[in-house]
Formats: sequence, structure tokens, C-alpha cells
Amino acid sequence: MQENENYKILLVDDEPDILEFLAYNLKKEGFQVQTAQNGREALKVAQEQLPHLIVLDVMMPGMDGIETCEEIKKQPQLQDSLVAFLTARGEDYSQIAGFEAGADDYIAKPIKPKVLVSRVRALLKRFRPASEGEADGGKGLIVMGELTIDRERYVVQLRDQELNLPKKEFELLLLLASKPDKVFTRDEIYNAVWGDNIIVGDRTIDVHIRKLREKIGQDHIRTIKGVGYKFLE
Repeated sequence: MQENENYKILLVDDEPDILEFLAYNLKKEGFQVQTAQNGREALKVAQEQLPHLIVLDVMMPGMDGIETCEEIKKQPQLQDSLVAFLTARGEDYSQIAGFEAGADDYIAKPIKPKVLVSRVRALLKRFRPASEGEADGGKGLIVMGELTIDRERYVVQLRDQELNLPKKEFELLLLLASKPDKVFTRDEIYNAVWGDNIIVGDRTIDVHIRKLREKIGQDHIRTIKGVGYKFLE
């Protein structure tokens, strides 16, 4: 429990009963928990508390979870915060919209307390501040033509334009670019970027690849049908 006390979690839902249920079970495990009942309040609390994990309801009046996530990802001080959507909706388009907004995972409700705690712990194992660098070791730059990936600053430079990518997009790009022309299988990508103990939708990688191509161009990442993806110099 002592280890959990180091983690701050922000819960966002417009239904007080759900907030109370989630907060009670996470506080019981020793987590520091803050709550908010709408997107605007969530942004304010997040900027003040800098939580490690933000659990967002998708369906909220006013600013919904997707919009809130997009705003969170625009804040430099929240770049390291993980975001998980809490939703009863299972439609593919909802999950795709969430991952496009920068979400790290989905938690379906209703959820049992033990499962909730297990999912939260699994998510928090993935928390790593950008300043610590990535798992492939070493800091510095990867330079490929007009594209530069700065591991220390967590930014991508395309010609004279600086791109601040959401964390998972950056990690995916860094993984592929770390070994040009190597074909990374979908399983390798899932394990390296999302963690092998995290369950994410089948379309997650495809969504992130599409968003990367929109930002860095169509020529850098090639799809190897039925296998995975590789980065071209």
C-alpha cells in the first residue's frame, strides 16, 4: 500500500455515485485520489495536481471525455499523465475516437473493485516521465533526413516545424525509428508501447499509425500486411 501512496489519480464522472464508488475503492488501496464532475473542473484539478493517471467518463454533459482528453494532451505539464476512459459504451468508433484523442486505455463499466484496482495498477506500471528517456536506452537525437526525434525533449522536428506528439504516438514513432527497415510485429509494438499486461482494442495501433502519417507524412512508415510496420529512412 505504501507504494500506491506515491500515485495520484484523478477521477472524472458526472455521476456522484460512480465517483464515490471509484474513489472509495482506490483510496482503500492507498492511492491519492482527486475527483471532478465535469471536463472543465477536471482540467483545473489536473493542472494543479499533475496526476499520474486520469480516469475519464466518456459521456459527460458540456465538455465530454473525448474533448477533455484532447485538452489535457495539449497541456505541456500533463504530457506524462496517463488517461483511461471509463465507459459503458463498447462501440468501435467510441474507442477509436478515444485513442485518437490520446487515451492510453479503456476501462469498461460496471467494474468490480478488484478488477478496477488491478487495471489501475497495470496502467501505472507504464508511467514513466519523459525526462527518464525510453527503454531503448540512451538519450539524444535520431535524425533521418528532414525528420528529427529528440528523446530528451520528447518532441519531433519536421523541417522547421516542431511537433508535440501525444505520448503514445511519440513512443510508437521512437520504437519504429530506432531500427529502420526492421519489421515490428503487432505483438512487439503492443508489448513495447502499451505493455503486455494491458488489453487494448485491435484498432489501437492502426489509429496511432494513421495519426503519425498525418503529421510526419505518408512515406516514413510502411505497412507489412498481416505482420506489422516498419520505418523507412
